[in-house]
Amino acid sequence: MDQETRGHLLESVAREHRIWLFSDREVGWEAPFITGHTRVDTLDADGMIEAARPVAPDAILCWDETRILPAAKVAGALGLPGLSPEAVLTCRDKHLTRLAVAGAGGPQARSTPVSTLAEAYEAAAETGYPVVVKPRALVGSTGTRMARTPEELAAVFPGIRGTTMVEVRERFERPVLVEEYLDGPEISVDALIWDGEVTPLFVARKELSPPPNFEEVGHAVDAADPLLADPELLRALTTVHAAVGVTRGWTHSEWRLTARGPALVEVNARSGGDFISYLGLLATGWDAGLAAARLSLGQRPERGVARSGAAAVRFLYPEVETVVGRVTIDRDRLPAGIGIARVVARPGHVLELPPASHTGRYAMLVASADTAEDCRAALDAAEDAVLLEAAEPVPAAQ
Repeated sequence: MDQETRGHLLESVAREHRIWLFSDREVGWEAPFITGHTRVDTLDADGMIEAARPVAPDAILCWDETRILPAAKVAGALGLPGLSPEAVLTCRDKHLTRLAVAGAGGPQARSTPVSTLAEAYEAAAETGYPVVVKPRALVGSTGTRMARTPEELAAVFPGIRGTTMVEVRERFERPVLVEEYLDGPEISVDALIWDGEVTPLFVARKELSPPPNFEEVGHAVDAADPLLADPELLRALTTVHAAVGVTRGWTHSEWRLTARGPALVEVNARSGGDFISYLGLLATGWDAGLAAARLSLGQRPERGVARSGAAAVRFLYPEVETVVGRVTIDRDRLPAGIGIARVVARPGHVLELPPASHTGRYAMLVASADTAEDCRAALDAAEDAVLLEAAEPVPAAQ
């Protein structure tokens, strides 16, 4: 579990529930929040089912994208509430998502699964350039690139097809998707689904790196975002969730606001990552950790103390690949409204940039204010208080 961006969820759950943690390593920072733990391969559903029986849990809870499917299988085997493994798999496998949403007539990008460059050429020609090329099963935009020409497609395809993650064990005959490029701002929506009724709880406006990569460098949540009451977006959300089979749960879906309306990028059977769930708590009062716990018990979650502000996070990246000497934050220079200013890269860490890697963040800043615009102004000013010093020798520019 990532303490930096998910630790607040565990802390929230621990305030109201006893937690027995399944982990594939010895516990560290989690220790104050748990009753006990079992060391087990958390990607192995069968192994976790056997380990869970003597614990006799009342609920199974998971918000890690690579582990939500094994967790759903454990809950199903033990007869506990939760999303069905079939619905979770439909969300996890981006191609299954596309098939389900297409069958329901939902708005989304045109998409074709491919295995070879020749198939990718054919799919791109049919879709029309530019296209987005992405791994079918990975997470966090890892490996996702834009190709504007056949030459660019030829250059990026082998690397995308060969991109893997240790924590993703799914293997597909056609492991790459060639998709229509959706123009327009990108947003995410965290929503509560209860007996098929979809309620958007908060919208995050994304800051993305320039093409051809799609690195998420920041998010902003405003409790007064007009999209929360947008009928077109609500219809699209309802169609998508019915199509993928989510009738009760909390989801995080990503959308492009195109000229023809909102179009689905992907839907995830969990709350938003990248600190989005914490921004939602700051801005609206919805606690994704407690909500997930109550859903896992078969209970409808409720909002805590209602809030009506805004919050935003920004992740800092170097301009070129850098080996970290040290990162310092002059806290006296941080403007009002900055609630978190945190170094996330240690000395010696190699800050690699997309497409080579997505490990280039060296600091994160979180602001809260009355409006998203005020948050962005505070974040702009706060960047001047963060200093990245490169180690020697500095790698040569590529």
